[in-house]
Amino acid sequence: MERDSITSRANPLLARVRKLNSSRAFRREEGAFAAEGPKLLAEALRWGGELEAVICAPGVGLPELPEGTRVAEVSDSLLASVADTQSPQGIVFICKGKALSVPGRLTGGRYLLLDGVQDPGNVGTIWRTADAFGTDGLLLCEGCADPWNPKTVRATMGAVFRLPVYECALETAAERLAAAGLPLYAAALRDDTADVRELDLGRCAVAIGSEGRGVSQRTLELCERTVKIPMSPRCESLNAAVAAAVVLWEMARGG
Repeated sequence: MERDSITSRANPLLARVRKLNSSRAFRREEGAFAAEGPKLLAEALRWGGELEAVICAPGVGLPELPEGTRVAEVSDSLLASVADTQSPQGIVFICKGKALSVPGRLTGGRYLLLDGVQDPGNVGTIWRTADAFGTDGLLLCEGCADPWNPKTVRATMGAVFRLPVYECALETAAERLAAAGLPLYAAALRDDTADVRELDLGRCAVAIGSEGRGVSQRTLELCERTVKIPMSPRCESLNAAVAAAVVLWEMARGG
């Protein structure tokens, strides 16, 4: 496998990676994101990720890559200059992202709607968990963290290449779910709240709110009813990713 040698920090490929790591607008404009490490690279190859370029440190072995993928070798210090982590594990790569626009028709039966979840680590962890429990997709609404943020991508542990995620307005998500015959519930408290263990979640969508304010009033107005996770009265709430994991487990049991 032929490797280019890059020795300048100002090289256009390295500059591109830095911009992909730092700019959401640029990621959208290019339809691409940067990721790190042999594990994520292996997942991209396994699940049909469209690789643009792979940058590696000297002596790092690479798997067989699709024809047309650019391979560049750089010093450890140059690799560190384009990595988003302190320990990039010898590999940084650029991959094309899948479409984020919600389709006109949802074909699955179980979705999770994230309402303003702004922490990239939480979004990535929820994405990974939703993939593990066989969910059909995530709907990101109201200013959620960028699914192509490097921290989000790392937290998915490869689910970024497997499970579809869509960005859309709350109203659009509600319309698509209604058209698919999927009720929308919310993890929140109000008069119609049901224990998450007692409600049939086998075919539905459930909204998880932001870390700070929970599910928004706008989302609650679009929901048929709410669900609660039973917990000690001493505890006020759960981390968004933990709450999502409990809900996703119950959705999987219901399916």
